[in-house]
Amino acid sequence: MSDVRLRFAPSPTGYLHVGGARTALFNWLLARKQGGKFVLRIEDTDVARSTRESVDAILQGMEWLGLDWDEGPFYQSERFPVYREFVEKLLAEGKAYKCFCTPEELEERREQAMREGRKPKYDGTCRNRTEELPDRPYTVRFKAPHEGVTAFDDLIKGRIAFNNEELDDLIIQRSDGTPTYNFVVVIDDATMGITTVIRGDDHVNNTPRQILLYEALGYPVPRFAHVPMILGADKTRLSKRHGATSVMAYRDMGFLPEAMVNYLVRLGWSHGDQEIFSREELIEKFSIEAVGKSAGVFNPDKLLWLNHHYIKESPPERLAGLLVPFLKERGVDPAAGPALPLVVKTLQERSRTLVEMADGALFYYRREFAYEEQAAAKHLVPEAAPLLEALAGKLETLADFSQTGIEALFKEFIAEKGVKLGQVGPAVRVALCGGTASPGIYEVVEALGREETVARLRRAVAFIAG
Repeated sequence: MSDVRLRFAPSPTGYLHVGGARTALFNWLLARKQGGKFVLRIEDTDVARSTRESVDAILQGMEWLGLDWDEGPFYQSERFPVYREFVEKLLAEGKAYKCFCTPEELEERREQAMREGRKPKYDGTCRNRTEELPDRPYTVRFKAPHEGVTAFDDLIKGRIAFNNEELDDLIIQRSDGTPTYNFVVVIDDATMGITTVIRGDDHVNNTPRQILLYEALGYPVPRFAHVPMILGADKTRLSKRHGATSVMAYRDMGFLPEAMVNYLVRLGWSHGDQEIFSREELIEKFSIEAVGKSAGVFNPDKLLWLNHHYIKESPPERLAGLLVPFLKERGVDPAAGPALPLVVKTLQERSRTLVEMADGALFYYRREFAYEEQAAAKHLVPEAAPLLEALAGKLETLADFSQTGIEALFKEFIAEKGVKLGQVGPAVRVALCGGTASPGIYEVVEALGREETVARLRRAVAFIAG
C-alpha cells in the first residue's frame, strides 16, 4: 500500500449531483490506481442547510456507483473541538488575531474602498491590536502575509500564482464560535493526511488562502487538481433546467451504474479513441494529468448509447433482479408469469433503459391485454383463424420447446400449409403481444411457455370469431 490519500468531501445540502459524482470518481480511481486510501468526509458545518436525508442520499449514490471508501464517513460537525484547538494554536503563535470590527463598520469601509477604486478587502484595523475588548463579540482572522506570491502547480491547469497583497486576512472563526469553510477544510485535509486534493475548479481562488494556512500550521501542502465544470448542451453550467442532475434520478430512470461511471469518467478524461471501459481498465488507465482543461458538455444521448451497450452485455439474471422494482411500479408481479431472465433476454437488444425494458415486458404478464386496433384489423382476420388454431395444436405437442425447436416447427408448419412467414407471423405477434412491434417470435414463444402461448393463440381465434 502507498501513502497516497485522497478524499471526497460533499456538503449534505441536497442529492449527489452529477458533478460531485464525477469528482468522487476521479478521486476514487486515483486512489485505487496508486494503491492508496479513499476517504469520505461529510462537510456538514452548515447546520441550517445540512440534513440527514441529504447525507443518506449521498451515501446511497456513492454505493450505487460502486465508489467504496476506505475510511469514514467523517462528519465535520463532530470535529468542532479539533478546529477550536487549531484556532487557539494560531492565536497563541501570533498567526491569527481577534477582530472586533462590527458588520456595519466592515460594510462602511468596503463601500468606501470601492468608491476610491480600491479592492474591497479587510483593511487590517485589528491586525496589530493589542488590547482586548471583553464585552464585544469578535471573529478570529488569519494573519496572512501581504507580500510575495503564493503559487502552486495544478495537476490539470498547470502553474497558478496569486499575489499575496490581493488576499484578505481570512476569517477562520465566526463571532458565534463556529469555524469557516476554508479553515476547517485545511484542518481536515492536514490531520487526515490527504496527499492529493481533486475538486471542482470553483475552488481555485480558495487554494492560495488554504496553502498559506498549511504553511502557518507546519503541515505539508497537498497536490491540487481542479476539475473543469460540467456544462449543459447550451454551454451554461449544468442545472435542473437541462434535465436530471441527481445521480439517483438516473438510477430511477433505468440507467445502470457501470454506464454512469463510464460516462462520467469520459466527461473530461480520455484514453485515445476508446469509449467503453471496464472498471478494471479505468483503474489501470486513469491519470489526472489526462483530464482536459476545458469544461465537459453533458450529452444525454451519449449516456443512453452507453447504457444500451451495457444492457446488451449484462447477464439476463442480473438485469432481471434490477428490473423487478420497475415492474412492480407498473403493477406487475414478476413471479406471476414467465421466468424473468428469459423475458429480459428477449428485450435486451431493444431496450436503452430498464424503464424501456419494463414497458416492453408488460405484455408477458398481462393476459387480458387489448389488441392494437389497427394491427388487429389488419392481421386478426378470418383467414388467420385456422392457421392460428393449427399452430396452437402443433405447439401443444412440441417435444423440444426451445428457440431451436420452435423455429424448426414454424418452418415445418409454413411448408406444410403452403404459406410464407409474412402471412402468419404478424397474426401470431398480435395474438401473443397485442401488436406487431415485439421481440422475435421464437424468443417470445419460448419465454411465454407452451401453456400461455397456446392460450393466447386460441384467445385470438375466439376474437376473430367475434
